[in-house]
Amino acid sequence: MKNLAQLGNELYSGRTSIPFIAKRKVWYAIALSVIAIALILLGTVGLNPGIDFKGGTEVTVTGIESPGEAPANAVVTAQGLPASTAVTTTGASSVRVQTAELTSDQSDALRTALAEAYNVETTNVSATTIGPTWSSDVTSKALRGLILFFLLVGALIWAYFRTWKMAVAALLALCHDILVTVGVYAATGFEVTPATIIGVLTILGYSLYDTVVVFDKIRENTDAWQAQTRSTYPELANLAVNQTFVRSVNTSVVGVLPVASLLVVGAFILGAGTLRDIALTLFIGMIAGTLSSVFLATPLLVDMRRREKAVVEHTQKVTEARAQRLAEAGDDPQAVASLAAAPAASPLIPGHHLGVAAQPKRKKKRS
Repeated sequence: MKNLAQLGNELYSGRTSIPFIAKRKVWYAIALSVIAIALILLGTVGLNPGIDFKGGTEVTVTGIESPGEAPANAVVTAQGLPASTAVTTTGASSVRVQTAELTSDQSDALRTALAEAYNVETTNVSATTIGPTWSSDVTSKALRGLILFFLLVGALIWAYFRTWKMAVAALLALCHDILVTVGVYAATGFEVTPATIIGVLTILGYSLYDTVVVFDKIRENTDAWQAQTRSTYPELANLAVNQTFVRSVNTSVVGVLPVASLLVVGAFILGAGTLRDIALTLFIGMIAGTLSSVFLATPLLVDMRRREKAVVEHTQKVTEARAQRLAEAGDDPQAVASLAAAPAASPLIPGHHLGVAAQPKRKKKRS
């Protein structure tokens, strides 16, 4: 069995090839199915916005020897608070109660009742009220941040690669990452907090970096691609994905492992909180971002360029050249097999690295 280094070398040289472009309809079908499920969950179950987005009162009890939700739930019932009130443990000695916006008297009564229920001083119980104006401001700024991110990223990719099609393909891959993350949040019922937005922006940057690396390799492979008749544009793009595939896997594993550790620590050791919110978003988004960079971004780019006049004419030229080479091979099975197995490769360009044989020879010193 090949190890990862051998596989990477063979993928880079073209001796082994994964048909990312040829199987693009399969990847599209899987991606659309996941997106459809995410949209259904979003429309039926919906997201669970945190207090920062919907407003309300948050009461936190600290310094508890044995934190549990039962005493707080009993107080919530006794106080006649709404059914939407959420009680969660945070960390090793804290309990948090989130409910609809309370008046000052109601907040003081809840603080006193919780202090008695957990046998702590009232100074260990803090209450924070977030009004609808502040929460709506947070929501609008979060949406504004996402829109601004997309606009700036699209303009940057367009300027860097000098083609709007790469920008569109990258942004569509980013939309996939957001929808997958939103779908998981809707399915699990995790709260959407400002930390979630920070995590989303982080994973978008991570996914974008991965996509730009693949696109940069495509640009390198397709430099002067019309000057050769060995490989078509889709084949050179597929080679670029293969050449960066192992790197993408390695980067993802290195990135996901510590995030998974943070998620476990935040969810099972420290309890609900900012650490868990960011870690969950990063964990979902980093995996989705890697998959979209490999399986979606490049196939989308190829489909957008497939009907360009230059691509169509060059594909026809490559097809005719291959037919001619096969005809010249005649009945020689070795020659036919060699042509069939020839890997796709980017054209050799004068001035680029041409191998060890092209390096200047050193003169031997006389003894």
